[in-house]
Amino acid sequence: MLPTERDQVIVRLLRTSGVASATDLAARLGVSHATIRRDLQRLDRHGELRRVYGGAVLDQPAEMPFAVRQTVGLEVKTAVAALAAGLVADGEVVLLDIGTTTMELARLLRGRDVTVVTNSLAVYDVLRDDPQVQLVLLGGMVRRNYRSLVGTLTEAALAEVSVDRLFLSCTGVRSDGSVVDNMMVEVPAKRAMVRTAESVVLLAPARKFPGTGSLRICSLVDVHVIVTDDEPGGGEALDAFRAGGGTVLTPCG
Repeated sequence: MLPTERDQVIVRLLRTSGVASATDLAARLGVSHATIRRDLQRLDRHGELRRVYGGAVLDQPAEMPFAVRQTVGLEVKTAVAALAAGLVADGEVVLLDIGTTTMELARLLRGRDVTVVTNSLAVYDVLRDDPQVQLVLLGGMVRRNYRSLVGTLTEAALAEVSVDRLFLSCTGVRSDGSVVDNMMVEVPAKRAMVRTAESVVLLAPARKFPGTGSLRICSLVDVHVIVTDDEPGGGEALDAFRAGGGTVLTPCG
C-alpha cells in the first residue's frame, strides 16, 4: 500500500472513531510501528490529525452529529463568542459562517439592531423569532448533519450581498498563515464569504493552531481580527499576524 493510500485509511478511521493507537493502525495496515510513526508525523504536519502519546486523534470526528459537537468545548466556544459579540456595533450587517461557535455568537446577538446574513441553519433557528434582528438566510443545498447550506446557490447569493463584518470558522491555522478546513464542500462558500466582507474576524480557539485540514480558505493576510480563548502554542503564525497589523483578542486581554 502506498503512503497516500495509508493516509486515506488512517484519516478515515479517525473520522469514525476520533482516536486510534499506533499499534492498532500498524496491525490494520500491515506495516511496522516505525512506518506508522512516520505516517502520523506527516499527517500531523499537514494538519490532518494530532499526534498524541501512543497514537493520534481528531479533535472532533467528521461524522460527529451537530448536537454532540455543540456540547464539545462549550465553555471555550462561549468565551470566544462573547469576545466576538463585543465587536459588533448597532446597525451593522454581519455574516455568520457555519459552526457551533457562530451559533453561540448568534445567541448573543438576539435583541440587537443588526442584520445577520448566514448559511447556517443553526444560526437561523436561534434568530428566526427575534423581531429586532434582520435575518437573511442564504440558499443552497442542505447538509443536515452540519445544519448548513452549501453549493453554487450559496456562492451565487454571496455574490449579491455586502457585509460589514464576517465571523469565519475553520478547522486549522497552519504555521505559514494558511487558514484551512477539512470539508471540501464548504470551502468555496467560505472563500466567497471572505470576498464579500469589509472586515474578517476569524474565530479560532487555541486547539486550531495548527488544528486539522488541508483545504485553504484564505491567508491570515485576509483576516483583520483573530478571536481565540488563549495564546495558541504555535506562535509563529500569530506573531506574523500581529506584525502585519492584525489584532488578537483573548479573554485575558
